Amino acid sequence: MLFEQISQKPFFILGPCVMENQELLYTVAEKVAEIGQKYNVPVIFKSSFDKANRTSIHSYRGPGLEKGMEMLMNVKQRFGLPVTTDIHEPFQAAIVAEVADILQIPAFLCRQTDLLVAAAETGKIVNVKKAQFLSGHDMFYPAQKLIEAGNNQVILTERGNMYGYNNLAVDFRNIYDMKAFGHPVCMDCTHSVQRPGGAGGKTGGDRTFVPMMALAAKAFGADGYFMEAHPDPDNALSDGPNMVKLHDLEKTIIPLIG
Repeated sequence: MLFEQISQKPFFILGPCVMENQELLYTVAEKVAEIGQKYNVPVIFKSSFDKANRTSIHSYRGPGLEKGMEMLMNVKQRFGLPVTTDIHEPFQAAIVAEVADILQIPAFLCRQTDLLVAAAETGKIVNVKKAQFLSGHDMFYPAQKLIEAGNNQVILTERGNMYGYNNLAVDFRNIYDMKAFGHPVCMDCTHSVQRPGGAGGKTGGDRTFVPMMALAAKAFGADGYFMEAHPDPDNALSDGPNMVKLHDLEKTIIPLIG
């Protein structure tokens, strides 16, 4: 049912980067649910229980798998939202699938066969983020791994490519190329404005460009939009510089609908 919805309308994956606390998840989820109801568009709440690929070992990673699933289930039950989170190891797939409606494969791990197969075998929708070192054409193969593992519910997500050191560039032709495979294609509007590792032991970014990234992706036929949002991103524990301010989220989304 959810996959049919996101295949027919623009869909939105929204939420804070990492699970800082339950109150934050409730605050953002309330806004996400409001947007979905107001504009009659599919919205999926996203937050990470573990940021396993932080730049520094000293960076906050999240509450962990067990606590994270409890927090995500609380959001799901309170607001009636479908939810998603990322997994990093094959054993996590079945556990996360008990709560999440969509399993997200991080860009750095998008070619990890065991991870993809484990995600596919849950029967849940699998959203694969395109690696920063791959082209849109290259994403045929991660998608094919999911399909051959018996799961046709695939989303592919564009999130930019490495452009020298500490910077990303988006080739929007990747969206067009990935759509040729027949799967919904999502634009990650916030991670694509990152400056990886470019802020002294952590990743920087510039949220100014998020609305423009989204509109450019729309022009290239994007089916969905991924945006991380936070009520106080400048003091967030992860990815603050590229997250949308929560009070700006709705006006960022409006031009993408219809």
